Amino acid sequence: MERKVKYDYAFKLECVKLVTNEHYSCASVSNKKDTSESNIRKWVSFYREYGKVGLLPRRNRVYSIDFKQKVLLSIDRDSLSLREARLKFNIPTGSTIIKWKRDFVNFGLKGLEPKPKGRQKSMSNFKRKKRKSDKPLTREEELLLENEALRCELDFLKKLQALIQAEGKAKKRKS
Repeated sequence: MERKVKYDYAFKLECVKLVTNEHYSCASVSNKKDTSESNIRKWVSFYREYGKVGLLPRRNRVYSIDFKQKVLLSIDRDSLSLREARLKFNIPTGSTIIKWKRDFVNFGLKGLEPKPKGRQKSMSNFKRKKRKSDKPLTREEELLLENEALRCELDFLKKLQALIQAEGKAKKRKS
């Protein structure tokens, strides 16, 4: 299943061309095209770094542990900001790098391993009700079922009688 793209390639390219070729500011283009200024800044920076390929929609990528470690090491070693690291390694959002950093601090290299996708199975030991068989019941089974039904009915009637009596007592107290 493909991910829905909010802004298509042609729209991004048009906005970037206004900034780079026509020398509009990112703020004026964002007002003109009714989109956020941060998006336009991001598109311009990816366009300057990677050309038209930088504006193409990205698929959800799975990054290797080595790649994640390389990104985190270069941030520390070269004192890169999130924006610079994102541009250098062609990562779509800075929040991805923040998550890697947090996982690395909390869990070490184990935290950088890919996590399983999708919903967990919460009821793995769940057993379904036994399906009623198509065979007819024996006379003994029929009598047991009827006996159980009569017990339930008797219990219900007893509780109903107790409620009626309780209401009667409550009415006598009030009067």
